[in-house]
Amino acid sequence: QVQLVESGGGSVQTGGSLTLSCAASGRTASIIAMGWFRQVPGKERELVARKRWSGDAYYTDSVKGRFTISRDKVKAKVTLQMNNLKPEDTAVYYCTGQDPAGLYVGWGQGTQVTVSS
Repeated sequence: QVQLVESGGGSVQTGGSLTLSCAASGRTASIIAMGWFRQVPGKERELVARKRWSGDAYYTDSVKGRFTISRDKVKAKVTLQMNNLKPEDTAVYYCTGQDPAGLYVGWGQGTQVTVSS
């Protein structure tokens, strides 16, 4: 079992910045990546960014150039720096870990990000 605890989030105006952090505990040796999904009511959860321990990073097109995911190389912890936020970034953001089979294992409790125009 992998447990994930998120911090950060909040409310900002358009163009503002927020930082989300996520720390994993438990069977962290079973994961090879950590990432962030987001979800708005009535829509499916969307992968926003993912960082593999190998160094590869993935970003969904709508956040490229604005969001940066980084990893603490000592701990199983990732940070999502979100700049130039837009109202369409408003969602509940969830942290998760990915195992070698590509499955997402363990989810954080979710943190609300609200961007007002």
